[in-house]
Amino acid sequence: MANPSFLPATPSLQAFEAAARLHNFTAAARELNSTQSAISQHISRMEEELGVQLFHRLHRGVRLTTKGGLLFEAVSESLQCLQRGIATVQQKSVKEIINVATDFALAAYWLVPRLASFRALYPDTEVRVITAQQQITPDQADIDIAINFGDGSEAPGRSLPLFDESVVPVCSPMLQQSGADNHAKLTQLPLLQLEADHNARWFDWTRLFAMLDIHETPREPDLVFNNYTLLLQAAIAGQGVAIGWRPLVDSMLESGLLVSLLDEPVNSRYGYHLILPRARKLSPIVQHFADWLMSQSESVQD
Repeated sequence: MANPSFLPATPSLQAFEAAARLHNFTAAARELNSTQSAISQHISRMEEELGVQLFHRLHRGVRLTTKGGLLFEAVSESLQCLQRGIATVQQKSVKEIINVATDFALAAYWLVPRLASFRALYPDTEVRVITAQQQITPDQADIDIAINFGDGSEAPGRSLPLFDESVVPVCSPMLQQSGADNHAKLTQLPLLQLEADHNARWFDWTRLFAMLDIHETPREPDLVFNNYTLLLQAAIAGQGVAIGWRPLVDSMLESGLLVSLLDEPVNSRYGYHLILPRARKLSPIVQHFADWLMSQSESVQD
């Protein structure tokens, strides 16, 4: 007696579907890279296991019985669905990868918060952000593009300005509320300093005081950090005044975590530049990423 819950093996179902569609065991064998006798055995086994005749055997082929025709519709649809499912899971995700190098501060406060908009445009692209204290160029490592601080002269012909260096002294609102005008506060409040090597060209307190026409020598920094994130956390906690690079501190100024001690920022001839590889042409997706970075920088300049 046939088992109503019985499900034939997939090779038997494939043999049945091909034979029913082609009306011929030999043609089915040829399509499935099998033999006519193997196809016949699959069909006979199915008929025995199901307890029904599926084909009328003719002199030059086969013809489905009524029940065979009903089964063919179900099997054909099921195999097609199975093939689509297998194709879907076997389809390799051809993710394009972009390796971008920059310093930790720019990555944390400017690049990463904006990446969602790029991923919305190119959902199958993976952006890998590599951060380092020292500058990396695309020709020095497995990097597609870099964002470095400087004046662009270190990468002639392959450097595009993103935005200029623009700074304001920032502190927590509790320090800003103390007396004296803001310039005077810079000579009175504790200063937080970002550690720099001898090649660093970004603003320090001595240079900022000179740009602000403050003739007093800056007091020795109370705290020195080699990590800009920690420096800003100290400023938020009210431990002193930090040099705030725009647009890295913009979100903290907008939220009120920090306040500026100047009405207008101080600018320099330095800034962040997009560094392109010298030795190779940009792939289309990296070119799209470079164009997107440039479009993001326009909002900084506005």
